Amino acid sequence: MEAASTLAADSMSFYDGDVPGKTPGLLYKKPDPELWWWAGGVLFGTIIEYSHYTKDTKYNAATKAAMVHQAGANQDFLTPNWTAHMGNDDQGFWGLSAMSAAETNFDNPEPNEPQWLATAQGVFNTMAAPERHDQVCGGGLRWQLNLYSKGYNYKNSISNGLFFNLGARLARYTGNKTYEERANQVWDWERKVGLITDTYAVYDGASDADNCANIDTSEYTYNSGVFLHGAAFLYNFTDGSPIWRERVEGLLDHMLAKFFPNKIAVEVVCQNDETNLCERDSLIFKGVVHRWLANVAQIAPFTAEKILPVLKESAKAAVSQCTGGDNGRMCGFQWSSGKYDGKTNVGTEMSVLSAVVSVLGLRTHAPGPITEQTGGTSQGDSTAGAGAGGGNTPVLSPITVGSKVAASFLTLVVLLGIVGIQVWMILE
Repeated sequence: MEAASTLAADSMSFYDGDVPGKTPGLLYKKPDPELWWWAGGVLFGTIIEYSHYTKDTKYNAATKAAMVHQAGANQDFLTPNWTAHMGNDDQGFWGLSAMSAAETNFDNPEPNEPQWLATAQGVFNTMAAPERHDQVCGGGLRWQLNLYSKGYNYKNSISNGLFFNLGARLARYTGNKTYEERANQVWDWERKVGLITDTYAVYDGASDADNCANIDTSEYTYNSGVFLHGAAFLYNFTDGSPIWRERVEGLLDHMLAKFFPNKIAVEVVCQNDETNLCERDSLIFKGVVHRWLANVAQIAPFTAEKILPVLKESAKAAVSQCTGGDNGRMCGFQWSSGKYDGKTNVGTEMSVLSAVVSVLGLRTHAPGPITEQTGGTSQGDSTAGAGAGGGNTPVLSPITVGSKVAASFLTLVVLLGIVGIQVWMILE
């Protein structure tokens, strides 16, 4: 508990959104002045679980204020300060943190403020909206929302995995099978395109330029983790379905073999035992995966025997290298070496916190994610994110070529006339 408390304090020391004059929820990878918006969602999701397992409420007020502020008027995390640069993955991570708040009965906001379950539903509804889906590559979410954003032409596993994960968790929490159906559609699309293989490797993504024929086979911890986590929720929701048990086992075995050599997490794309080339976003991935693995062991108990020893060893290694910084306890990213690598930032710090929190969750036998039927108190809104007069969870419908052309033209006109972005940026 003491180690977790220290790590939480050091993680939150990078956040100043609760200071008068600052914007709640905004996070920066200091000294880099560029906003690290999605990482804020991960930080608060980590604190939510930290509070749940330790009962330390010191950061609850700041976390609640940040989540409520960033949720926005439509309860969907399409916040005005980031929407112009929004990716499906950015929004999705905030949605998952809201879902964690609902599943742990984190302090509920005031009745007139965005609610945890409602914001998770709002994120799901906007991700499920027809305008985010097309028939290029046979379906699937794009990485970015806006055609002028770098990555718009890329359909990736993390964006689709977050949608899958959120659908699986909403299905279990609410009992609404529509969410399950949508999650199944995402899984089937990933398999059809080849982003999830027969051996349960989860590849990063593919470009729409060749109809996703040329796949980027890079494997990141969080791509495997987001599907494993969601699959475990569907296993639980379906009362131990054999097909979801098989998928959970396949994803878990592949993950442990690929990313936990010697039972210590390694982001294999950019690091090994001797070298760390990981930067910015990749500094967060393996931390999030630790918390997901703890949930997997809770709701798919047959996995616990494999997961707990790995989480214990990985967390021990992670903490062992936290010997840097002015206070002599800051954390780097090179866990397997046991030596501080000099690269402390909010990403490395909260990743170690996540590793420790994951062990606390299993060691203390704390209750796993709850549902509406098992004590969940968060209020939902099936129309959140759908705008005025929105309906229930939307169902995909094909988008015609004509509508896509019209939408692209209208977007171009708006961008040129209002935002003033130059033509070459649109065409890039």
